[in-house]
Amino acid sequence: MLKLDRVQYRVESSFAWVRLSVVVLLGSIGTVGMWSMPVVLPTVQADFAIARGEASLPFTLAMLGFAFGGVLMGRLYDRFGVAAPVGCGVLALCIGYLGAGMAHSLTVFALMHLLIGVGTSATFGPVMADTSRWFTRRRGIAVALAGCGNYLGGVIWPPALQHFVAHDGWRATHIGIGAFCALTMLPFVIILVPRAPATELADDGHFARQSRLAVSPTALQMLLCLAGVGCCVAMSMPQVHIVAYCGDLGYGVARGAQMLSLMLGFGLVSRIGSGLAADRIGGAMTLLLGSSLQGLALFLYLLFDDLLSLYVISALFGLFQGGIVPMYAILVRDYFAPREAGTRLGLVLMATLLGMALGGWMSGMIFDLTGSYRAAFMNGLAWNLINVSIVLWLIMRAGTQIAPMAALGRRSG
Repeated sequence: MLKLDRVQYRVESSFAWVRLSVVVLLGSIGTVGMWSMPVVLPTVQADFAIARGEASLPFTLAMLGFAFGGVLMGRLYDRFGVAAPVGCGVLALCIGYLGAGMAHSLTVFALMHLLIGVGTSATFGPVMADTSRWFTRRRGIAVALAGCGNYLGGVIWPPALQHFVAHDGWRATHIGIGAFCALTMLPFVIILVPRAPATELADDGHFARQSRLAVSPTALQMLLCLAGVGCCVAMSMPQVHIVAYCGDLGYGVARGAQMLSLMLGFGLVSRIGSGLAADRIGGAMTLLLGSSLQGLALFLYLLFDDLLSLYVISALFGLFQGGIVPMYAILVRDYFAPREAGTRLGLVLMATLLGMALGGWMSGMIFDLTGSYRAAFMNGLAWNLINVSIVLWLIMRAGTQIAPMAALGRRSG
């Protein structure tokens, strides 16, 4: 059993930073559930002799598992601390990947990906909610770093998986992933067993900030969920369709894949930068800034479609949107009780994932109806405006409490 002096169990302590490093590592590994299916899709399609739509079903189930699993893992976190959901998530990943590797039917393979999605969710929402309890003055950058794991995984996993699939086949690769997750993730769960100091779990002003908004907790939760859907419907247009868009323009899908990679790379920079900004101006203002700039990038897609411009705009889009989702963790921490943070954030993250799913499907439908992506970009702009309007309303209702936790952190420092 890990023994640590209780003096280390303080916010902003060296132990808090050790936990954060572990969280980023676990997120980078656990996020394999987001990236494995796109890599193996052509091989799985050929092996099962199925259509492309059928081969896409496992990814859909993985995202549904991620969305709804986030709420389940959030409830586990609120009751037992972050080690419980992360431990369960590792178990789900192991069983899911081992089962997928041994599956001899598409049905079993797809159902295993539902479990994989649930496992992946444990290394995103719960760890961001937990990180928010261990930091005050530097809460913004800490939560943003905690949310960087899935972007780091997006950089590391696809080429690694492609290598192993090419050399060993998709079945052996899936079984290997399951074993790798168990061996690398479980030893670190023990670091997450200590819970945040009792003083940090007490009310630190969220009721006062919530009353200033003059809305009920349920109404505020619904507003944040609607904002999450809005920003991610807008976000999904370039992320889901940039490869196809480049193919339609005659530039080739390889160019689109490069733009998507560029977008994710700048998204990682955005997450860190947004965290630093949140510590100075607050989560709400940072979210407003990121969402507004995301809308600007979508508008630029309407104005320019030459190759160089698309590379530049895709980089800007990643730079603007990458820090948006972690800001919801800051807002949840600011306006709800710490004991509810996991469940509340899980619901908001579920809304963002459903927004990504809805936006990707909606953009494709609009393209089928109109024959171009122009109307799809305009649709994204409309949903982005919904997000900006909600966040702006929250800021105006909050008045001088635009950056409540940043101010609290400066006073405590």
